[in-house]
Amino acid sequence: MALAFTDSNFDQYLGEGKPMVVDFWATWCGPCKKVGPYIEELAEQYADQAIIGKVDVDENDQLAIRYGVRNIPTILFIDKNGEIVDKQIGAAPKAALEAKLQSILK
Repeated sequence: MALAFTDSNFDQYLGEGKPMVVDFWATWCGPCKKVGPYIEELAEQYADQAIIGKVDVDENDQLAIRYGVRNIPTILFIDKNGEIVDKQIGAAPKAALEAKLQSILK
């Protein structure tokens, strides 16, 4: 299951030194609803290799501001050093998201 990242708990996960996938979304966002199940599936598949979770931008606006998120869904791919190495803005097929995740696992 994907983690629920918040303004208060995000840095704790960022500091674990594992690759991360961060999905910025909102309950009212149609494309977010399409991508959400893919994030959940990836979280299960890669639970031992990466930290995968979601940020509700309506409840955690500081993270959205911090990362300059202006459109949702925005999915950030962060390497083990905490650097953003890729991003997906807008809905994308699961295969595309998985390919980006696999590239940061290497």
